[in-house]
Amino acid sequence: MSIQTISTKPFAGQEPGTSGLRKKVTVFQEPGYLENFIQSAFDSYAPVAGKTLVLGGDGRFYNRTAIQTILRMAAANGWGRVLVGQNGIISTPAMSCLIRKHKAAGGIILSASHNPGGPDGDFGVKCNIANGGPAPEKITEAIYAKTESITQYRISNAPEVDITKIGVTEIDGMRIEVIDSVLDYADMLRSLFDFDAIRGLFARGFTMRFDALHAVCGPYAKRILEGELGAKEGTVVNGVPLEDFGGHHPDPNPVNAHELIEYLSGPNAPDMGAATDGDADRFLIVGRGFAVTPSDSLAILAANATRVPGYSKGISGVARSMPTSTAADRVAAAMKIPCYETPTGWKFFGNLLDAGRITLCGEESYGTGSTHIREKDGLWAILFWLNLIAVTGKSVNELVAEHWLRYGRNYYSRHDYEQVDSARANTLMDGLRQKLPSLVGYRKGANVIERADDFSYTDPVDGSVAEKQGIRLMFADGSRIIFRLSGTGTVGATLRVYFDHYEPDKNRHGLDPQEALSDLIGIAADIADIAGHTGMSRPTVIT
Repeated sequence: MSIQTISTKPFAGQEPGTSGLRKKVTVFQEPGYLENFIQSAFDSYAPVAGKTLVLGGDGRFYNRTAIQTILRMAAANGWGRVLVGQNGIISTPAMSCLIRKHKAAGGIILSASHNPGGPDGDFGVKCNIANGGPAPEKITEAIYAKTESITQYRISNAPEVDITKIGVTEIDGMRIEVIDSVLDYADMLRSLFDFDAIRGLFARGFTMRFDALHAVCGPYAKRILEGELGAKEGTVVNGVPLEDFGGHHPDPNPVNAHELIEYLSGPNAPDMGAATDGDADRFLIVGRGFAVTPSDSLAILAANATRVPGYSKGISGVARSMPTSTAADRVAAAMKIPCYETPTGWKFFGNLLDAGRITLCGEESYGTGSTHIREKDGLWAILFWLNLIAVTGKSVNELVAEHWLRYGRNYYSRHDYEQVDSARANTLMDGLRQKLPSLVGYRKGANVIERADDFSYTDPVDGSVAEKQGIRLMFADGSRIIFRLSGTGTVGATLRVYFDHYEPDKNRHGLDPQEALSDLIGIAADIADIAGHTGMSRPTVIT
């Protein structure tokens, strides 16, 4: 075995988005493409000599091939130890847990999250830092700068490492530990939740359907829900991770998890449904005939946090991404704790968590988390709900209805226009920016725009500034329309339009969300000329 230095040239477009670098599998398969990005990442982690790296992914196609390449490059770059999930499997929340517990310098997650998998699907690489969270912008910008000037990468010619068996091996002086990635993660969850209460819930006949969508959370859910908490066998469905997710789109929203939604509306519906995405950081909670919005979920968990052992002493604050509904703001105000509004991207919560300013955080795209790690955590959120149900004796539907009765309901929806020509999408956004001053005072019916801006965020901890994070139209009654381009797609651009309308009247809490939001939807279409810019008469996906 020997270390080789390979000459290379930059590839265009290796700029990490909000969740790392995501491209089609065929792009990552181009000779040198993965190697260039990994070398640039290792150079940005420097110095790495003797330090620990955690490595794994969601099991999608190309995961195992990429792991072998990264192991050989890690050895060539001087890492002292690499922890690898057995069969290459580590969920994103478990990755954060492992980094923090083993005091690793960082981790590499091989996932494109909720994007489709398979040979013609998507692949991704995300770098996490020593606090367990996604690399902040100063690091991702450094990685990108290095990808634009890279001339060589280092790699060992060592043979493949057997990652199917738990054990220890070594290449070029670097220790490789193939680990059971569920163990440490399960230990952490036991410290936060009342497992005895949840066991009792299942023992009393509570039923649940957990759809892992043939993604990474299957082994975690099977071991914890069925193996430890006593949920009946078969509670976890689609629980075996597959390279193409069994043809599923592993995004736990009501559109892609429609089979779960339909099952919970059927005559033999269980008490609760849940699902997680490709890398297990996103989740969906479903009651009988009813799907809980992520915005409501964050607010309900914050309002009831002291009922759960890990948060029994109270929470210091809450944060939400800017497009997330303002439901959590109302809870925070009632609890007299701060509520922070951040840009989209989990990395923006990291400083607030590290500084102790917040305990819970979440975003509208089905992600919620807390101080326990530095990533969003799907199974954690599901156990939180189970713990609340166990200690209150109330159903999902009852917990939501009671929350609305106390705090009011935020009608909320997101309209996605996918695979829009990037130039046309940017033209739409640029046009909105130019219109902002003239939009203040706009009136249609009872709806009056009171403020209009391009959201900019100054981090209260380190003073860093993130600009152009989304166009906000804020109405006099507290309603909002938000426009932004997503950073998680791999083809063209995805225009996301968010609608948020607060309804305090309990007699109007039973409306269909699209009906309740119809005025805002019409205003957005007119102001932005969505059809004219995208060529689409309706959204690709409505959640």
